[in-house]
Order: sequence, then structure tokens, then C-alpha cells
Amino acid sequence: MGASVIDELSLAPVHNFNSSFQDLRCSKHVHDNVHGNIYLDPLSLKFIDTEQFQRLRELKQLGLTHMVYPGAVHSRFEHSLGVYWLAREAVEKLRYYQGAELDIDHNDIQTVKLAGLLHDVGHGPFSHLFEREFLPQVLSGYEWSHELMSVKMVDHIVDEHHIDIDSGMIKRVKDMILSSSEFTRPKVGSREKGFLYDIVANGRNGIDVDKFDYIVRDCRACGLGCNFQFQRLMETMRVIDDEICYKAKDYLTIHKLFSTRADLYRTVYMHPKVKAIELMLVDALLKANDYLEISSHIHDPSQYWKLDDSVVKTIETASDQELKESRDLILQIRRRNLYQFCNEYAVPKDKLENFKDVTAKDIVCSQKNGGVMLQEDDVAVSNVRIDLTRGRNNPLERIHFFKDYESNDKFKISDDRISHLLPTSYQDMIVRVYSKKPELVEAISEAFENFQLKTYGIKTQVHATPEKKKRRI
Repeated sequence: MGASVIDELSLAPVHNFNSSFQDLRCSKHVHDNVHGNIYLDPLSLKFIDTEQFQRLRELKQLGLTHMVYPGAVHSRFEHSLGVYWLAREAVEKLRYYQGAELDIDHNDIQTVKLAGLLHDVGHGPFSHLFEREFLPQVLSGYEWSHELMSVKMVDHIVDEHHIDIDSGMIKRVKDMILSSSEFTRPKVGSREKGFLYDIVANGRNGIDVDKFDYIVRDCRACGLGCNFQFQRLMETMRVIDDEICYKAKDYLTIHKLFSTRADLYRTVYMHPKVKAIELMLVDALLKANDYLEISSHIHDPSQYWKLDDSVVKTIETASDQELKESRDLILQIRRRNLYQFCNEYAVPKDKLENFKDVTAKDIVCSQKNGGVMLQEDDVAVSNVRIDLTRGRNNPLERIHFFKDYESNDKFKISDDRISHLLPTSYQDMIVRVYSKKPELVEAISEAFENFQLKTYGIKTQVHATPEKKKRRI
């Protein structure tokens, strides 16, 4: 019988952990409520102690979710430190188990840690609302992502603060940040030690320490249970053919990663009330954009770092007449006079492939003659996509597994070889409609039902809009 994991531990070179221990003694430590003590190395501190990185304290990790889940007030700053620490743990474990064959050196470890630390340094305000909901409406066709801005911000920090760092290391840090970006994802196989690029932002299959941190952190902040154990995956992962692979018996743990993420989207990130508040804030930002030039910040890192969640306070405390409409919307949010959620339906599975986003115009055009005449501006529609990270595809089909530590063969697990209790559909598409005025809930609800009948031949919503909603004025 071959060496077990414990046997391998006893045979691992001890000097690796001794050097790591020495590094920790030279580091500053902070206490994190998820991971315990986090040790920050001197080079990472040079980035942390800048106004550009400290800006992350002013960005709530979950945007406006705290308006529904009061505990969800943790910041991008906390999350970034958490990803930094898990990135370090992941690469240190790989060095411990396979350091000799993988040739992992100190520069590799430092690079991965910096990528984890800086992966969100270019993130926009209000979680993903800024880049997915606001910017597309003011910059049509303009490709922008927080990953691209993070890369620009890294260069800006290095230049602005004269950080002495090897140019090759910075290039690798930026490539790791972009590893999962849909716009600029580097080609797999085109990089030396490509497995290192699987750690922070995994473009191959979506298993990365970014998810490990935010899933556990978000569940804790919102008071939800989390039975996904990322530590198991980090302990048993292994590099084969320059790719991080996982033990075959852990496929259910991996599925739990993706299903927990989907549950968070369904119950927290895309909560109907959260989306109502987000729709209102987007409208407020759109009305304020010309006057405050909010969108202009995205072109220049030296201006962008000044943009954070406090833009809401700027709008609501300003006396400028040009901001009145925006100010009124934020006041409505404060007083809980929200856009009224009318109803929702899940797009039938056989219609998902050709689905096109439903618009306010679609709802208004489905109104029957008689009664109040709806305008597009009376209606807000939210098209909510929830998946297991690979759209309509099974995420397990992109992951390579291995049988045991004696074998160097890697393989994929097909759908017919996994538990039959797991889902056979991997994406939900939910269409929600909101009324911007409480007196229009009934008319919009009827138009929404007519739209379903016209599109699918049946009403696909679970139940009719409650009468008390229709009567609310």
C-alpha cells in the first residue's frame, strides 16, 4: 500500500514550514472573525497602508443587502485580507506536499498572496450593482469590469507610492487577478506554473479561495448556516499536469460549494426586497450622474479610488436642486417606501436557451385596454440569473479529479456517475416585476400575467399577487 496523506506529511521537507514560521514572526497580525489571526508580510503592508486600498473599508461587501440583513455590513477590506490569507494557505500547502516537483519558491508565494490581497482593489460601490446595473445604462457598449480596474489600480499604487517590487512579479499578480475575467482571461497553458493561477480567481472551473472566503463570510454575517468545508478541499488538492485537481471522493464537497453559492444568491444577494432597493438606487445614481459625473471616475485610477458607498450620503445631504430627484429616491429608501414587488415567475426549463431579458416595455405592451394606462417608467423589471457558476452547464464537468495519491491520472466525472439526488438543471432564470407607485400594483400585476400568457401560453408564476398588495396605496 502506498503512502497515505499522513505518511506524506511525515516525509515533507521541514524547512518549508520553518521558513514560513520565520516569515510570520516578521509579520504584522490582525484578528479576523472568520479565519482568526492573519499575518501580513512587509511587502503586502506597503499596499495595505495606502489610501487606495483603505478605500475598501468604505465598500460594503454585499452592497445594500444590510437593508434586509442588518448584519451584512462587512467590507471589501475584510474580504480582501481573508482571500490574501487563504491564498497563502493554499500555496503553502501545495509547497508542503509537492514543493520539490512543482518548484514553488518564495516569489511564487508572495505573488499569489498579493493577487489575493489586491484582487478587489478596483471594485465598485454597492457590490456588483455599479458595474452590472448602473454603468451599462450610462456607457452603452463600453467594456468595463472591476478586475480590469483592479489591474490599473495596482499599477497606480505602485507608481504613486514608489513601491519597490519586481516588474515580473507585478505582471504575474495582474494576470492572476484577471484569470477569471470574461474580458481578458489569459489562455490556460500559456503561463509558467499555470496551477498558481487557479488559486485566487480560477478561470478553469470556478473553484478558488475568493469563493471560499466570501461564502463563509457572507453566511456568517447574514446569520445563515454554512456546511461547506473548504478546508477539506485545501488539504487534499493536488497538482497534476499543471492544474489543481481534487480527490474524486470529494466531488460532493465541491458540489456543496456551488450549491451554497446558489443558495446565497437566492436567499440573500437576490432577495426581492434587496433588488427593490437596488433598483431604486440605480435610478437615483442615473439621475445624479450628469451632475456628479459619477461614471467619469472609471477612466482614471487617481480619481476612481475616491468613489465609494458614501456617494449616497453625498446625494442625500446635498442641497443642490439638480440632485432633488435622486435625493427624494434615497429618502424613500430611508423611509422604506420602496418599489413594490408585484410578482415573479421562473422561466420554464425548455425556454431558457432562447431567453431574452424581459423589459418594462414588454410588460406595458401586455396591458389590456381599460383602466389606468401604464408608462414604462412606472414599471421596474429584474431578470435574476442564479446558477452553479457555469451557466446552464454542470460545473463538475470542468473539474479534473484523481483517484488517490498513488496515481498521476486525472479524469472528469460525468453526470451519470454522480449521485442521482443532485440536480439535473443548473440554472434558474427568474423574472420579477416591481411597481414604482403603490397605486399601480394591480394594473402592473395584471399586465405581468398577460405577458406570461402571451409568451408561454400559461401563467408560470406560483400564485396571484396578494390582494393586500393590490390595495396598498
